[in-house]
Amino acid sequence: MPDYDVIVIGAGLGGLSTAALCARHGFRTLVIEQSDIVGGCCSTFEADGYRFDVGASIVEVTRPLDALFELMGRSRADYMDLIPCDPIYSFITEDGRRFSYPTDIDACTEVIRRVAPGDVRGWESFCDTGLAMMEEMMDTVMLSPMNRFGEAMRVVLENPRVLKFAPTFLRSHQGVVRSFYRDPVMLQSVAFQSYFAGAPPELGSGVFGYIALSEHLGIYYPRGGMIAIPEGILAAGREHGLEVRTGTKVEKVLVENGTAGGVLLEDESVVTATIVVSNLNAQVTYLKLVGPERLPRWAVRGIASYENSMPCPMVYVGLDRAPELEAHHTVVTSSLESMNDVWNNYYKLDLIPDTAMSLVCWPTEADPTLAPEGKHILNFLCNAPAPYAPLGDNWDRLKPWYREQAIRELEKYVLPDVRDHIEYLQVSTPLDFERRLLHPRGGIYGLFSDMTSLAMFRPRSRSKVVKNLYLTGSSTHLGGGVPTTIASGIITSRYVIQDHG
Repeated sequence: MPDYDVIVIGAGLGGLSTAALCARHGFRTLVIEQSDIVGGCCSTFEADGYRFDVGASIVEVTRPLDALFELMGRSRADYMDLIPCDPIYSFITEDGRRFSYPTDIDACTEVIRRVAPGDVRGWESFCDTGLAMMEEMMDTVMLSPMNRFGEAMRVVLENPRVLKFAPTFLRSHQGVVRSFYRDPVMLQSVAFQSYFAGAPPELGSGVFGYIALSEHLGIYYPRGGMIAIPEGILAAGREHGLEVRTGTKVEKVLVENGTAGGVLLEDESVVTATIVVSNLNAQVTYLKLVGPERLPRWAVRGIASYENSMPCPMVYVGLDRAPELEAHHTVVTSSLESMNDVWNNYYKLDLIPDTAMSLVCWPTEADPTLAPEGKHILNFLCNAPAPYAPLGDNWDRLKPWYREQAIRELEKYVLPDVRDHIEYLQVSTPLDFERRLLHPRGGIYGLFSDMTSLAMFRPRSRSKVVKNLYLTGSSTHLGGGVPTTIASGIITSRYVIQDHG
């Protein structure tokens, strides 16, 4: 008899969501995580009395999270406290203008009337179209399996009204926002979100063009840091018998006669199971844990053809005073053309841009308990994106230089005398993310997500080539991000329950 019914490799949001639902349905389930903490990019660590978020900085589109707890027979509010954040963003434009977008759509309209009066009608049309689309498609698309063409067609046939919005999936992020707006400042405020899916505006999927609207339905910060989300999911799962082992690394998925049957751990011990679910990068799962020798050649070629998502350096700052900011998120924007230029003429050439979008997150604005009394933390993306392997250099050598660049950016936009108030500063480079989270090339969203690599074009949640092997997380379904990885967990658990329940 196997040791477990289900082994889940990796305690990211996709892995924990899959595992919790499997446990809820009576499967003896074990999660194995190489790190000492759960959550992956959606996690929090402590340093010098400050609690910093590893990567993810906010929760938007809470429907998948609420749906997960409903499927668990629980209420999300009993496991985590989500603090509303308003305004959504403060913006600093290339010419120095500053303004903020409040959550309320009517109040935001008045802001747009001041900063981009010619685009008010476009904004109103954007809202009308986007709200109707989200009402029709939020559950339908985000929480429905679309691993195969037939599944995608079933979604359409059962929900024919979604056809009205199908062209959105065929357009780029840039194409969607440009169909509503003309003012450069307005475009800057709704185009940078393409990088939330790991792609520039000209390549990002059009459906992500509506992130700028979905945020007006509410964005939240979990009390205690982003780790409160995975910890809440784990707590609910444990009530159904879910087990987790942290600080334990899986070296191999055991495959015999084309069927997964457990895992080999780093200490050479074996844990057996009827079902194996991998929350790791799909290339790592197939090419390293399973091994190309156990895969058909077409499968090796196929999985190797995917491009990993962009990496992104993070800067964690502890301050002895409050920063001069207005919102949880402050965005130093650049033009839409510049966002594409940075991708094509810097990032794709392995060069670090001199200037690009910067995002400053101020978590202690929502939850002061993350820092000692009277002190504050910033999580800072400086001049993103940046390459995994800078041309002719390496991140270990560049860290002091990048640290200085980050301080200068903070001096310019956040606090003029910030150097005098920094008590802690750590740079986490793409190489550090690879070392800490085992993300290939430091990719923060699993695999690259453009118009041609979502849903049925992504690796399948139910493996085609290894029986009883399933995938979840950012390499599947709609890619990386808090709501999408939780949704992937819901979908993968449905396949497991359907096949083995």
